[in-house]
Amino acid sequence: MFVQRTLRQAIKAHSAISSSSSSSSATYSAKLLFSRFYSAASATAPLDASKLEIKASKNSKSLQENSQLVFGKTFTDNMLTVEWEAGKGWGTPVIKEYGKLQLDPSAVVFHYAFECFEGMKAYKDKDGKTRLFRPDMNMKRFNRSANRIALPSFEGEELTKLISEFLKVDDRWIPKGRGYSLYLRPTMIGTQESLGVGASNKAMIFVIASPVGPYFPSGFNAVNLLATSENVRAWPGGTGDAKVGGNYAPCIRPQLDANKEGYQQNLWLFGEDHQVTEVGTMNCFVFWKNEQGETELATPQLDGSILPGVTRDSILALARQWGEFKVSERKFTMKDIVKADKEGRIIEMFGAGTACIVCPIKKIHYDGLDINVPLDPSDKTSQAGKLTKRINDAIMDIQYGDVEGPKGWSVVVKAAGAAPNAGEMGGEKARDLAARAAPDATTEAYEKGSLEGGDANEGDDDDDSDGDDMGVEFVEDAGEDDTEEDADDDAEDAEEGEDDRAGKEGNGGTGGTANS
Repeated sequence: MFVQRTLRQAIKAHSAISSSSSSSSATYSAKLLFSRFYSAASATAPLDASKLEIKASKNSKSLQENSQLVFGKTFTDNMLTVEWEAGKGWGTPVIKEYGKLQLDPSAVVFHYAFECFEGMKAYKDKDGKTRLFRPDMNMKRFNRSANRIALPSFEGEELTKLISEFLKVDDRWIPKGRGYSLYLRPTMIGTQESLGVGASNKAMIFVIASPVGPYFPSGFNAVNLLATSENVRAWPGGTGDAKVGGNYAPCIRPQLDANKEGYQQNLWLFGEDHQVTEVGTMNCFVFWKNEQGETELATPQLDGSILPGVTRDSILALARQWGEFKVSERKFTMKDIVKADKEGRIIEMFGAGTACIVCPIKKIHYDGLDINVPLDPSDKTSQAGKLTKRINDAIMDIQYGDVEGPKGWSVVVKAAGAAPNAGEMGGEKARDLAARAAPDATTEAYEKGSLEGGDANEGDDDDDSDGDDMGVEFVEDAGEDDTEEDADDDAEDAEEGEDDRAGKEGNGGTGGTANS
């Protein structure tokens, strides 16, 4: 009843604020109530690893030999899921048997691309410990991507704890050996069951995992690129800096066209001056002598169209730490690449990403010309330049714990451990968690949309949580004496309470939620 009553009061407050005839005291009271409504609605349950429930699969799949592993084709016994709902926040995380998701055909993820994801890996070191590589960077980017498409935020440390526990449950799936790892795919989707463009009032995070081998099983294999200007991967102000599914599907057709012409990937260009942006789904690096005669490692700057890759950031940090050449994040164009090629200034080029770490480039086809990119002049059989190989080895040493590396880069997994179920958690703990929760921008957008006539809230049944359940203390009115309208509200609440109790009893006390 808390949400229904305060929603009615907030609508009245909204009307009062909008009315030019309202007295200053009434307007002040209305604004106070309006702000309290949003403050209370924002104090929703945060993602909490201590609520984790483990319902692990009792059916163990057969493991494949390392030599038989193919990227993204085999999945572990289990998966991690946790659901979110506007006005309530994050629910109980569950590790359960890997299986199909049950979603309504009207779920907004299918119609409006409410989906974002991450790519990260777990590694086994020589002592048998499980390690993650810079998971904090993945969590920050995951939150930024979710925010870009109006999906809810979450506590990055808590999701990392949950992933750690997931890794403990499916530990046998983490392949041993340098170059082998367990690829992790955290994903968030909007699950609201309705048609209509607006912020989703429901969401889900799920994490699946796939054992993988080296990106180049037989050693580096440099790629040929087709520089593409007719199709654009991303643009400033778009979603190029977010890891959302909508960025990827439109790139497949141009890649297929490039494959037909004998090129493995596209080199994505942007603007009339053909700025270099990304290589396929990787960040792009060029190592050269710049026009000032300096040896320089350059990559496009983060202007909103470039994905802020974890590997990209790691390469820049290591290269700056080495201090042997200039390291730049700046704009450069195909005109610059063509000129450097003619003048013999290109030393090497490569793409960078989680799947491969680095991918050497040996040829770029642009405007009818073939640009042959040097690899290792001292070894004509080599498929990678000296710097490319050095970066690959340096990052891999850190990932597998052979070298300590910068603080916080290689994280030894510590499982979340046994925890009480949500229902067993004391009220004091629940209130403390709610107090720590940052305001949920998606909840605010969703609630605001409903007040302004948006259709995001249409047909949504509230679960009638009260202020204590959400860990907040809510003052029912704005400091004025009760009015006839308040008395009407009380009567409506009593009537709704009877209807709600009857509905819950008819559904076995579950409230009839769709995605239980």
